[in-house]
Amino acid sequence: MTTVLLTGFEPFDGDPANPSGEAVHLVADRWTGPEELVTATLPVTFAGAAARLRELMDEHRPDVVIASGLAGGRAAIGVERVAINLIDARIPDNAGDRPIDEPSVEGAPAARFATLPVKAVVSRIAEEGIPAEVSYSAGTFVCNHVFFTALEVAASATRVGFVHVPWSAEHAPTADAPTLPLADIVRALEIAVRTSLDVTDDDKASAGAIH
Repeated sequence: MTTVLLTGFEPFDGDPANPSGEAVHLVADRWTGPEELVTATLPVTFAGAAARLRELMDEHRPDVVIASGLAGGRAAIGVERVAINLIDARIPDNAGDRPIDEPSVEGAPAARFATLPVKAVVSRIAEEGIPAEVSYSAGTFVCNHVFFTALEVAASATRVGFVHVPWSAEHAPTADAPTLPLADIVRALEIAVRTSLDVTDDDKASAGAIH
């Protein structure tokens, strides 16, 4: 059976909630298959998140891996195209660790590209009226670390990607924070999964950036 691994994160930096973790479990509640969907909430720690992800991938041998995380300040769903082999923590993780200028995976390439149909995922999310964009930076915190680790350890036939989500309207930390309804975040992740399963060749469309 085809297997999908979908992950989100626990809250971090003193926040009361993390919409990625909430959305992942709501996707699981609504999932009807026919593929097997495995979901998990990862810790926001450099060591713990990578180790847990490796365990899940080793146990379930997924055909598709989509990790998701919070990008507070963004107003759209961001489907990441590039993971870089760099940890440069602006803030400590939930274990109090703050590594600076370290590789995610020692001896690995400087960067790896997502193997999901990134542009197709963005297009199909946008078709449902949900703001979405191709992103060229997953940052240098735990999200990027997990993204790079997944690409590094995945089997050659496994499709891997990362989706950044804004704050949910239900749990935004401030009244002026960019948000999306949690229902839209859930739907965007469902579309990302289905598109990654169904689309072989990515859309040939511009999604370039000049900054």
